[in-house]
Amino acid sequence: MFIIELIKGIILGVVEGLTEFAPVSSTGHMILVDDMWLKSSEFLGSQSAFTFKIVIQLGSVFAAAWVFRERFLEILHIGKHKHVEGENDQQRRSKPRRLNLLHVLVGMVPAGILGLLFDDFIEEHLFSVPTVMIGLFVGAIYMIIADKYSVKVKNPQTVDQINYFQAFVIGISQAVAMWPGFSRSGSTISTGVLMKLNHKAASDFTFIMAVPIMLAASGLSLLKHYQDIQIADIPFYILGFLAAFTVGLIAIKTFLHLINKIKLIPFAIYRIVLVIFIAILYFGFGIGKGI
Repeated sequence: MFIIELIKGIILGVVEGLTEFAPVSSTGHMILVDDMWLKSSEFLGSQSAFTFKIVIQLGSVFAAAWVFRERFLEILHIGKHKHVEGENDQQRRSKPRRLNLLHVLVGMVPAGILGLLFDDFIEEHLFSVPTVMIGLFVGAIYMIIADKYSVKVKNPQTVDQINYFQAFVIGISQAVAMWPGFSRSGSTISTGVLMKLNHKAASDFTFIMAVPIMLAASGLSLLKHYQDIQIADIPFYILGFLAAFTVGLIAIKTFLHLINKIKLIPFAIYRIVLVIFIAILYFGFGIGKGI
């Protein structure tokens, strides 16, 4: 049984790594895979299972931090500046990189404030199957609208052309994505596209903005719940973290490579299909009714 439970922990880490930064809602997938199927609360206990989910989320966040490590160093004026996307040599020499720490801070402020104010309320009242289904569906429609609009934009901006107003508006959309199932990346990438960024630029800024705030949020949650960690459960935490980190690296790099080509509609369609599938399980078979 112990080996089977370890495998379940690895599966949850893989799911987290695949979905945390993709615009498909990691919360929706955790409900489907864990609460409706693997039920980590049964072999870890409800409190330890909650802490386990924080740990595997940290695995995904560390993966994103690693992918963007050079950019973070540049923003903090530690690393060497590379060329700015979309600019020629003369432009590169004549002006500095536009994306800076203030852009990131401006984008973080709305979600940071609302997170401190409403995190406990959201955790207590909005984490249910029906509310996640609503978030998945509404988020999918928003992504479709953004993609349809992007066709009309002739010269979309790169991440280094973003201004502070755009950063703030994208930050507001990150706060809206606190609704479970809406998807942080789905919301912010869509908003970035509506603000005339190209899909890759919106994705880059989404990840750069999300890493520090998610590290802070997950770190605080871990501090609040660290006493729930049991020595016997440490192998689950380690394997889950490593699975989320490894798969997260692959998923993030693949997503960033493809997003300008495939855009958001395929993810939106997938989300709608996922809503239908969860609805069949929940309303048709009563699976997850206690969630």
